[in-house]
Amino acid sequence: MSDYEWYEIIDGEEYEVSSQTLSHSRICSNINLIFDRYIDINDKNAESFFRLSVYFSDKDIFVPDIIIVRNPDIIKEDGVYGTPDLVVEILSKATLGRDRNKKFFKYEKYGVKEYWIVDPFSKSVEVYLLQNNKFILDDIYSIYLDYEWKMLTDKEKAEAKFEIKVSLYDDFIVQLKDIFERVK
Repeated sequence: MSDYEWYEIIDGEEYEVSSQTLSHSRICSNINLIFDRYIDINDKNAESFFRLSVYFSDKDIFVPDIIIVRNPDIIKEDGVYGTPDLVVEILSKATLGRDRNKKFFKYEKYGVKEYWIVDPFSKSVEVYLLQNNKFILDDIYSIYLDYEWKMLTDKEKAEAKFEIKVSLYDDFIVQLKDIFERVK
């Protein structure tokens, strides 16, 4: 592998990590700031990182968009050697397939407790929680455009969720609007 910041290895195969768009960068910054603020006050052992290498094995080295690590013993200068507790991947057209398939199943295999797939195009977040070694969809959280909201039934409107409960903590709630702040 040439430069660990620009490549990932999945099943021993090297993949280039794509550069970020403005929307991708804003979402990444927003989420990392939200995570940092909460962790600084509530969990002195945890840390939030963006674009830091995660070494699961010699054949699986990923560069997730954002992670929360609650075990300080696995954090080294050049990356995380072990399993983060929470992983966030922000979709791009170049990585869509990897994030939803290959990486999804690897995160599940290695025991990531919570996995977020953030879609900047639809302004939605899919949250998966690990239960019995399998990811189960917790929910899909979406921001609706005015015309989309008008098309929903009263029941769908009542069921719409705009806050994400982070499963790692009892009192950590993330507002969906804060994730997509300044994203067009």
